[in-house]
Amino acid sequence: MRILAIDTSCDDTCIAVVATGNNCTSSVDNPKLRFKILSNIVSSQVKIHRKYGGVVPGLAKREHQKNLVPVLKKNLKKIKNLKRKTSSREINASEDIILENLFKKEGAFYQVMRDFFRRYKKPNVDLIAVTQGPGLEPALWSGINFAKAISYFWQIPIIPVNHIEAHILANLISRSQISLRCQSCGAATSIKCQIFPAICLVVSGGHTELILMKDYGEYKLLGETRDDAAGECLDKTAKILGLSYPGGPEIEKLTKKGEDVFALPRPMIHSKDYDFSFSGLKTAVLYLTKKIPTKKLKNYRLRANIAASIQQAVIDVLISKTIKAAKEHKIKTILLGGGVVANSELKKQFKKRLKQECPLSIIHYPATKLCTDNAAMIGVSGYFNFLQGKLRSWQKIRARANLKI
Repeated sequence: MRILAIDTSCDDTCIAVVATGNNCTSSVDNPKLRFKILSNIVSSQVKIHRKYGGVVPGLAKREHQKNLVPVLKKNLKKIKNLKRKTSSREINASEDIILENLFKKEGAFYQVMRDFFRRYKKPNVDLIAVTQGPGLEPALWSGINFAKAISYFWQIPIIPVNHIEAHILANLISRSQISLRCQSCGAATSIKCQIFPAICLVVSGGHTELILMKDYGEYKLLGETRDDAAGECLDKTAKILGLSYPGGPEIEKLTKKGEDVFALPRPMIHSKDYDFSFSGLKTAVLYLTKKIPTKKLKNYRLRANIAASIQQAVIDVLISKTIKAAKEHKIKTILLGGGVVANSELKKQFKKRLKQECPLSIIHYPATKLCTDNAAMIGVSGYFNFLQGKLRSWQKIRARANLKI
């Protein structure tokens, strides 16, 4: 099966084509299950939003509409499946009404889509997977309406995907990361037997969630942030230090020359629940920098020490909460996902702490390029949703900005 996947949940325009391997059967409990990324293209808007210090939803939507068709073409060219029609077929009246209804508020995008369907043939794709939430609603609608139009014109089934679930299932793209041998006897085993129950930590600029995963599609939200997400905290504290957006990678770069010497708070690290809170850490950094003379704050080593202290505070909270949940629920596996997981120090310390405190548990995380937003993970999640019979009529798919797992 070939899956065309689309994600416009935030400011990256993401389209991919993902295939299930030749040895796959229609079962989520198949130890031979493989996914192959045929193409996976991300068009970033970072330079556009950088001057605002964060993502502007309306601007993100406009940029998605500029990028979607060119990014789709690049994907189809990469898999040698972009085929022009021998002659342009005119759009009939009923088709034109569909396009007008989907893009009635987007005059230029309506014409772009109209021309695209006139000129190009249906590619070799069996399923469309599109993010319906959570995310920025204007941005989500760009990708959803684009996917709806493709589903209608090319008569390809469509399936909605939860962006948080996709971050979790990104771990399955590289099967080499997940052993298919039973930990107790070494025998070949099913994916289900090997992984579940699992604790999933999804941590990004918009989300910090701790989830108990008992099976594919069977989740229980244990805790989430009450205010700022971890990635959002890193972005905001980076801005306080005068670093550019996005702040997380900038903080990580700066920490390489710094040390954790400032006593910053670890909000809710000892709370009885699994919720998070990072606004207090952001406020503590603000107060700390206000006490330091402006001239002194420009010192590179000082800022590096502050950055290292910020990063360590975030890491301590994330690891402590996750390991606490792993112990309570006697889990086999910890699955990490989300842009913050690209942080190398977080992964290094996670493995060390897990070996010390939960030696029988295994930790997995996606390849760095699959931690941040991408459409390949949307395709994988779409495949599992397809196996679970979650196909939807294209008319019924809606953006759900606050969608829960």
